[in-house]
Order: sequence, then structure tokens, then C-alpha cells
Amino acid sequence: MSSVSLAQRLAVAGNLPRLSVQDRAPIKIGALVPLSGSEEAWGRPGVEGSQIWVDWINNRGGMMIGGHRRPVELIVHDSAHSAQSAFDAARQMVETDQVCLVLTLGGGQLALALDYLMQRRVLTTTLLPSDLSPDHPCLIAPAEVHPFFNVTGVEWLARTQPEARRVALCSQRDLLGLPSLATYRAAFGVAGRDLVKEVIYEPEEGSATEIVAALMAEAPDVLCWCSAAPQMMEDLTVAAYEQGFQGQIIACTCDHYDRMIERTSPEFMERFTFQFPDFDDPALAEMAFFFHRPGAFFEEFNQRFPGKWSAVSWEYASILDIWHNAVETADSVNTAPVLAALKRGRQMPNAFGQANWWGKDVFGIDNALVGDWPVVAIRDGKARIQEFGSVLRWVEANGTELARELERLGQLWYQKMPSDLAGALAK
Repeated sequence: MSSVSLAQRLAVAGNLPRLSVQDRAPIKIGALVPLSGSEEAWGRPGVEGSQIWVDWINNRGGMMIGGHRRPVELIVHDSAHSAQSAFDAARQMVETDQVCLVLTLGGGQLALALDYLMQRRVLTTTLLPSDLSPDHPCLIAPAEVHPFFNVTGVEWLARTQPEARRVALCSQRDLLGLPSLATYRAAFGVAGRDLVKEVIYEPEEGSATEIVAALMAEAPDVLCWCSAAPQMMEDLTVAAYEQGFQGQIIACTCDHYDRMIERTSPEFMERFTFQFPDFDDPALAEMAFFFHRPGAFFEEFNQRFPGKWSAVSWEYASILDIWHNAVETADSVNTAPVLAALKRGRQMPNAFGQANWWGKDVFGIDNALVGDWPVVAIRDGKARIQEFGSVLRWVEANGTELARELERLGQLWYQKMPSDLAGALAK
């Protein structure tokens, strides 16, 4: 499989002939992601990035399938209202819109919708590998392995700040937060750090000031926000600054860090380690990964959606490029040949280099694409990659510890209750 897809070539060269796609049925892609509520920031920027990808493809003639170019259409629904509405949206996408791929954040209200999509054998993607199971054979996690890449930040922090040994963590009690908490527990344990305090709060209900006060009462060297929602991440960080915390902070993301710098100080934010770079980072400039020129995508995103760049802005677009590459190989948009093309050789590039399909020991199925991931810190007011850590090496060496912590929090695939798909279909 080529590591450079048509979308990459179009983005870089921009000189292929424009071919008519009139009278060609569009290839429809579904996006069932949160567009409201506390998880909106994990959905909307990803849809905006996907629209850039779709526009790049369509501006140069569409996708080539069976010797013909066809336009691409993005069908978007909000997954945040309820499990029933997410199921209804998935059903409409499949039975009315006839989508060939569904992009999801995962978790949340999606259990019923995912079971339906699997029954219909629709290729579906998630940003949360904890959704994976043998019951979901057509569900893949090709862009990120949240929250497992967080282990690379812990490794880097333990190596560069060896004196920071006492760790206090907090996490929201949901399908984003609990797997992240389990991963940080395992990673800090492997690194030989002491977990001195833990606070689990309900989504949209936790008081950042009170949480930070409870954590700081144990005199930690490190505060860990796990995978808090963006606004909570900001509120926790500001609370730590206002309460005089002098140690290190680590978390999955640091969206809108410029605003955090304004509310704290540049020096304070230089002690914040996270996992998502800006795509104008010099460390990405020479990497031959999904758009080949990440800076160009970053620039266009910020021009079209100023102030909206986040951890997920590029992820759905990255998935689309990986999928497009497999479609080119299979010369089909059907699930079986595309999935076979994706899994051929058990190895392929992901966002940050070569990766392997992995996950059977934890999820019962090797449908997570796991490789390297960046560790990011703020330097001179700008997010900068410090190194690329190997997620695959860590999970292969420490999978038992990770699985143990996931099981303690009820996050392994066999611990989850099945949805009532039969009942939903009968309504």
C-alpha cells in the first residue's frame, strides 16, 4: 500500500487535471460526533477538518473508483443528545444516505449505534480504542489510541524530571475519563511514581477549585488532569496557578493553551506536558505522513476556522486519508475489501509514522493502529514536540499492568453491558 494517498498528492502538487464529476453519485461519509454538550470540542473541530479534506478532494475531481471520479459528501449528525437519537442518526445514514464509512468520537451515547453499524457491517472508526471488541469487527481506531499514547508523556516526564515523584490525579467519570485514568495509573506505576491522591468527578459537575485543593493537600510534585474536557482542563490549570502550585502538570491535551498562558503565566505553562502538537511544528515539517505538509493543513484550518484548532482538528481528516489510501488499493468503498486493504501486512503508516495493528490482548481484536506519538511542551509561548515516544513498545511490555487498571475501572470489552439493539430495531 502506498504511504502517500491521492489526497496528499493533491495537497502538495495541486496540479492534477480537474475532471467532471457531474452525474456521478457521490461517495457519502458519515460523521456521528458530539456537536453539543461537554464533548462538543471533541467533535466539531474534527468535522471542520474533515470538510477541508472533502473540499481538497472535490476541488480536484473527486475520488477515483472503478475508473470514474465521484464527488465526496460529508453527512453530519450530533451524537450527544441521547443513545436513541445517535441510533436513529446511524440508521438514517445507512438506510437513507447509504454512507460507506462512519466517523465517530466513540464512547458517550454510541453503544446502541455502534452495535447497529456492526450488524450492518458498516466500516466505522473511533478515537477511543476502548470501544473495540470482538463484537465490533468493522470498528477500527486508525488515528489515535486514546488514551494509551499518554504513557509517552509519563515516560518523558519521569526521565526529565526524576525528582517529581508524588502524583495526584483527577478524572471525569465517563468513557473518556475512566480509560485515561486507568492508563495514567498504569504508566505512573511502571515509572515508579507514587500516586498520593485521586479525585473522580462527574462530568459537567466538578468544581476545579475544590478538586485542585483536594489534590494539593497531599503535596504532590505532579498534577495530572487525565483527559478532562477542554474547558475543565483550562479551569483546573488556572486553579492550580491561583493556588500556588509549583510542580509539573501533565494531561492528554492542552487545547487553547494561548488562553491558559494569558490566565496564568508563560513560565507556569512551561511545566505542562501534553500529547497534541500544533501542525506547524518544525518536528513535523519533514515527516511524510498523512497530508505530507501538515503546516499547509494547519494554516488552512486556522484561516477557515480561526481560534478553533484543537486536539481533534486533524484526526478525522487523518482517518479519511488512511481510508482513502485503502479505497485506492481495493478499488472499492465496500467494507470487506477496504478493511482487508487496511490490514494487509499488519503494518501501515499512521499520523506519526509506521504503526502496527494491535489490541487483541486488551480488546480481543487487533483493530487499533499503534505506533509512535509525540510528547509536547510549551516553549517560549508555543507548543513544541519534545520527542516521539513508542506507544507500541510500551503496551507490548506493560500490557498486563494496563489491562489490570482498565479492569479495575470496568473498562475492558467483556465488562460492558450489551445494548438492546433488538428492542431499538423493533420500535
